[in-house]
Amino acid sequence: MTVDLAVYAAGGVVWRLTDGKLRVLLIHRTRYRDVTLPKGKVDPGEMLAETAVREIFEETGIRTSLGAPLGVSHYRLPNGKQKIVHYWSAPATDQAIRASAFVPNDEVSGVEWVSLKKAHARLSYPVDVEILEHFERLVDDGVLHTFPVIALRHGKAVSRDDWNGRDALRPLQPRGKAQAKAVVGALRAFGVRRIVSSTAVRCVTTVAPLSKALGRRIDETDLISQDAWEDGTSDVREVAGRRVRAGKPAVLCSHGPVLPDILTELALATGTMRGSYLSDAASLETGAFSVVHISATNPGSGIVAIETHAPKV
Repeated sequence: MTVDLAVYAAGGVVWRLTDGKLRVLLIHRTRYRDVTLPKGKVDPGEMLAETAVREIFEETGIRTSLGAPLGVSHYRLPNGKQKIVHYWSAPATDQAIRASAFVPNDEVSGVEWVSLKKAHARLSYPVDVEILEHFERLVDDGVLHTFPVIALRHGKAVSRDDWNGRDALRPLQPRGKAQAKAVVGALRAFGVRRIVSSTAVRCVTTVAPLSKALGRRIDETDLISQDAWEDGTSDVREVAGRRVRAGKPAVLCSHGPVLPDILTELALATGTMRGSYLSDAASLETGAFSVVHISATNPGSGIVAIETHAPKV
């Protein structure tokens, strides 16, 4: 048996615009007397995106939703273990900043909003500067403002061989139900507000915990169902195009055979060149999802980034 000696963590570059000027948030840590980006270790059962928003809130008092990924930093801890930290862009709204109840504490002695130039000078560690440079590329490319459209494969369902009823009525296995609960925190981390699902029971049941957590209804449609896809009556283009035009964070819960079409149509709707990366993003295990980050100001400029996540259930 192999033992993973790595320590996993997640965080973000929290940013805001003040009078048209970009500012990023740095934290001053009490114990280490350093200046760094908000981040922290993954709690048991958490997915990385969920960790990022939780740690940002705990260290700064600001509730954020995640934007595009900014890369991963690797470094050795004093005990010899490798620490692996995943980062995202994390926009802070004026409302979230006003609602922050941050006070200096044993972990964080203070926070400050600074320009990118000052952030380069203030940060204590080269690995943080590298993440900041990834962030600056988004700024330079004009794609800092993004919204996600998330392709989610339903949780593990009862197999066709073990089911005598209509395929659309196949229920989730206990593992599938656990997967459905496990992805709620990560999907919320990306600010999902619109839930679109195939009419199949296994899809609707997968997004039911998210619907309950958000207090939002599920928009069920046959246009991305497997039955419609198999008989040629699906219309993935309509569903994907509508979500791109809406420009709002959304999740589309569908089936393994339909997912490649969903990713392809999102690429077409954003003027993105197709490639093997789309096939990789569509090759999801049950309960997994791919986040397609799209420019909020110019959605036709191409997909900004794609990342894939899977629950450990």
